[in-house]
Amino acid sequence: MNEPNQPIAIINARLLTLADGETPRRSEQMSNLLPINAATVLIETGKITQLGTDIDVPNDAEIIDASGRVVMPGFVDCHTHACWAGDRLDEWEQKQRGATYLEILKTGGGIMSTVNAVRKASVIQLTESLLVRLNWMLREGTTTCEVKSGYGLSTADELKMLDAITLASETWPGRITPTACIGHAKDSSVADFVKQTIEETLPAVHEKYPAITIDAYTEDGAWSVDETVALFTAAKALGHPLRIHADQFNAMGMVEAAIELGALSVDHLEATTPESLTHLAQSNTMGVMLPCSGFHVDERYGDGRSFIDAGGALAIATNINPGSAPCLSMPMSIALAVRNLGITAAEAITASTINGAHLLGFTDIGTIETGQQADLIMLRHTDERQLGYTFGGNPIETVICNGQIIR
Repeated sequence: MNEPNQPIAIINARLLTLADGETPRRSEQMSNLLPINAATVLIETGKITQLGTDIDVPNDAEIIDASGRVVMPGFVDCHTHACWAGDRLDEWEQKQRGATYLEILKTGGGIMSTVNAVRKASVIQLTESLLVRLNWMLREGTTTCEVKSGYGLSTADELKMLDAITLASETWPGRITPTACIGHAKDSSVADFVKQTIEETLPAVHEKYPAITIDAYTEDGAWSVDETVALFTAAKALGHPLRIHADQFNAMGMVEAAIELGALSVDHLEATTPESLTHLAQSNTMGVMLPCSGFHVDERYGDGRSFIDAGGALAIATNINPGSAPCLSMPMSIALAVRNLGITAAEAITASTINGAHLLGFTDIGTIETGQQADLIMLRHTDERQLGYTFGGNPIETVICNGQIIR
């Protein structure tokens, strides 16, 4: 890292500021990156203090010569399950022999295999493994992310996961938002798991993390719409924001229920009907699409083109997890989004920066403007469209996180 409080000046950059438009960005605003060529951006005490083509650089500043390369906001990975223990390599081989994701889930595999590993792990073990993944993500340009619980499926183990996420956030250079995904799956060994979650786990989470977002996975073999609505109604009454996994494999009506409940986002959307997608686009609830899941599981993807054209506020994320999306790279997510969601590189950049920041409740990141926190990345490329065109390898040359250069 650079010396504490030493100014940093990035010179000769193609600067993508994303500094104009409503938040979150919708429709044609998602294509407006507001670039400045041959630009300088000055960073002092962790903040962006000046930017433009005629900037006086302090004599003691560390100079980074971009040589025309793209400098843009750091990625915001707004949907991850990056905290887990164990692996699912055996199940991956089952899939290669023809087993489907839902078949594996229904026979006690999938999420439940990770649950068993998480229950055996300590808070420190979970924290350490999470930090390893977070550092990989940082090297690929992710400076802010959301991390969900959901592999505990008991009150004690869900709290253990949230504690591990909180501990990791205290040492990782970037910013982490925890989410309590207490409706992730069902433990078949518990007679009335839904009731236990609503009457025991939710109050315990509320007591320790009173403002945390509550999440659930509505799908065949997981939580039904009615069960999810019951959980969300109770969580909303306690003042918790809501997010939902919906329509990954089956359209079950959860999109409409989420909108009615005022959820922050509906995530996945691979199986969403055109009518529901339009309804979501015209609401205040954001849509989050996860192309790494489609790539790894079944080659199904959300219709990002129709969603944006209908006025939707789109974010994209990796969904990094040990089962359906073992990918921690936002550049890979962008490359897949451009190929399979029907969106452009500019729209994907917006969806992975300012729109993700808005979803997580941050107003001081996601754009390059004076006064913003200095979370910036410099690409190896001089044209940002390369993010959507190339894939494989790491396209990030330099990461600056909270005003510090990550070596």
